[in-house]
Amino acid sequence: MKCSLVLIYACLSVVFFFHYSLACQLVHQTCKRIADGDPNVSYNFCVLSFESSLESSNASLEELGVIAVDLTLSNATYINSYISDKLLKDTRFDSSAKACLKDCHELYSNVIPNLRDVLDDFKRRDFFEANIRLSAAMDASTTCEDGYKERKGLVSPLEKEDNIFFQLCAIDLAFTNILH
Repeated sequence: MKCSLVLIYACLSVVFFFHYSLACQLVHQTCKRIADGDPNVSYNFCVLSFESSLESSNASLEELGVIAVDLTLSNATYINSYISDKLLKDTRFDSSAKACLKDCHELYSNVIPNLRDVLDDFKRRDFFEANIRLSAAMDASTTCEDGYKERKGLVSPLEKEDNIFFQLCAIDLAFTNILH
C-alpha cells in the first residue's frame, strides 16, 4: 500500500512538473516573441509581469492575453489611485505640477473603462476592436508625460509608472496581433 501511494505521488509530481514546465515555457516563448518584435518591451519585464499572476502558470496563449490585459487594467487602476490618494495631496507640488497631475488623473480615469472593454473584446476574440482601444489607452501614458515636458522645469513624478503602463499596453497590443 505504501509503495503504491509513493508511486502515485511520484507520478502526479512528474505530471505537475511537466505541465508547469510547459506553461512557463509558453510565457518565456511568448515574451521572447513580443520583445523581439517591439523595442519598447523588455523581455524580463514581460516575464516578470506574467510571473506576478498565479493564473499564468497554467494558462493557454489566449488566457495569457486576457491575463495581460487584466494586469494592464490593474496597473491603470493603481496609477489612478496613486495620483488621487497620494500625489494630488502632496504639498510639495505647485499649481502647475498639480495641473499636470489632474490631467494625468483624468487620462487614467478614462482608460479604466476602456480597458474593461478590451477584456470583453479579448474574451469575444474581437482583436481588431481591442487593438483600437489599446492604442488609445497606450496614449494616456505618453500624453501624461508630454504634459510635463511642455512645462519648463517640471519633472514627472509618474515617469516610472507611465513607462510600466506603456510596456503593459505594448504587450497587450502584441497579443492582438498574435491571436488575430
